Amino acid sequence: MKQKALVTLALIVCAWSPVFGAPDSPETRRKEAERYLQVSPPKTLLADMTDKMAANIPADQRDKFKKLMTTEVDVAALTKAMTDAMVKNFTTDELKALADFYGSPVGKSAMQKFGTYMADVMPVMQAEIMKAAAKMNQ
Repeated sequence: MKQKALVTLALIVCAWSPVFGAPDSPETRRKEAERYLQVSPPKTLLADMTDKMAANIPADQRDKFKKLMTTEVDVAALTKAMTDAMVKNFTTDELKALADFYGSPVGKSAMQKFGTYMADVMPVMQAEIMKAAAKMNQ
């Protein structure tokens, strides 16, 4: 009888587990989005991506590219857009999980590689977009 009662209690807890999750509101989403951006700052990501992407730019244009990316990109506007988009598109629990992961040692390690990853992918992405645009203009 005790075992049946424990199983019933476990099923009830599982069925009501969403109630025990983090509340999901624009305010809680914003809080978690801001926490995520503290552990994965856009300025750091932009600087890393710029450095890695510069390797794909002709040597005589690299310094100009780096200067442009570090002085002309409005990091505050980018951060606000990222925060607003996260609040709009993710739940509080998803944002909490992102902040927890990217704040962890393995998440920090992955983020250190993200600039290199983007530098590898960006030329292909740009080429494919240009091909698609050319086809559209035909």
